[in-house]
Amino acid sequence: MADHGLSNHHSSTLADLFDHQKHTIEWRKVESLLNAIGTVTEEHNGHLKVTVGPETETFHVPHGKDIDRQQIVDIRRMLTEAGYGPDGKAVKDQRERDYGDNRWGDPEEG
Repeated sequence: MADHGLSNHHSSTLADLFDHQKHTIEWRKVESLLNAIGTVTEEHNGHLKVTVGPETETFHVPHGKDIDRQQIVDIRRMLTEAGYGPDGKAVKDQRERDYGDNRWGDPEEG
């Protein structure tokens, strides 16, 4: 996987998401990061549908300025599965997947 080429702000937000000691992260920073690395669309119910690499999740927009702990966990998992590590560098996907169409194997092989 290629270098992600994140800005300093996005790299900082990514590091905050993977910092298990950090419990307050501003939603606007997370949304900016997700827009930079993936596709973000607003659904009719106000939730955001986010696709990063092969991963798609739907997130509730928080009422306050910070995301909650469960959102941190969910976003961290999504980013890891999409190939992002805590340092902004690519993470090799070690999983084998059943694609549902009789294909098995490494997602990088196509």
